[in-house]
Amino acid sequence: MPMGNAVPAASAGQSELLKVEQKGAVLSVGLNRPAKRNALNDGIILAIGDCFANLPDGIGAVVIHGLGDHFSSGLDLSELTEQDATEGLRHSQMWHRVFDRIQYSRVPVIAALKGAVIGGGLELACAAHIRVAEPSAYFALPEGQRGIFVGGGGSVRLPRLIGVPRMVDMMLTGRVYTATEGSSYGFSQYLTEAGGALPKAMELAERVAANAPLTNFAVLQALPMIAEANPQTGLLMESLMATVAQSDKEAKQRIRAFLDRKTAKVKPT
Repeated sequence: MPMGNAVPAASAGQSELLKVEQKGAVLSVGLNRPAKRNALNDGIILAIGDCFANLPDGIGAVVIHGLGDHFSSGLDLSELTEQDATEGLRHSQMWHRVFDRIQYSRVPVIAALKGAVIGGGLELACAAHIRVAEPSAYFALPEGQRGIFVGGGGSVRLPRLIGVPRMVDMMLTGRVYTATEGSSYGFSQYLTEAGGALPKAMELAERVAANAPLTNFAVLQALPMIAEANPQTGLLMESLMATVAQSDKEAKQRIRAFLDRKTAKVKPT
């Protein structure tokens, strides 16, 4: 059943591998292979890519989650058995294109994590902008034990979250991190009570969807580039982006509303 007053999304929910619902300005995208712990085969990856390439108008944020007890157990290994080197390269690049659509989406993407968040499932989570985990979540990269290597962008994205040494340890030894450890080491930004990841992700999505679209764009697209630029280039990019953002009509309206005491001041929660 749809969540609350959510309705099935008209354009993105054709695939049975995804359960896509729209609730206001938030699009909920559920990985729908619970019997396989939401293992990622080509079908579900392509469905995710199609979903993010065709976000409905009016969407301000996306929540991606797993149906059943797990977020995703990673790559469906049955799809690797018949691939030669060329096919393997193309397969990896296809994952890269899809996960880039998430990372460079026009709207913020929040991942709600529970159960297995391993291998390709962790790579998928890393493409999101905010990750919310509940206590059942656990993080692992079993590629070393399987005789393979990450192929969905994990070697680029995950070290930026947890550092290269920690990722090396995971791949060499098969180390598994708990949800509590994950929130401390950078796998997730939020840790909820049991069963709380999806509700919290939806709450956050509703909040960020209410931001000025240009500010969200700057945070998603400009901030990562500024952080990786040399300091002087980064400072110039920051000045340019700040000028563009504050010149926007919506920014002026929001600032005026604050000065007129029509919006609340920031307070600790």
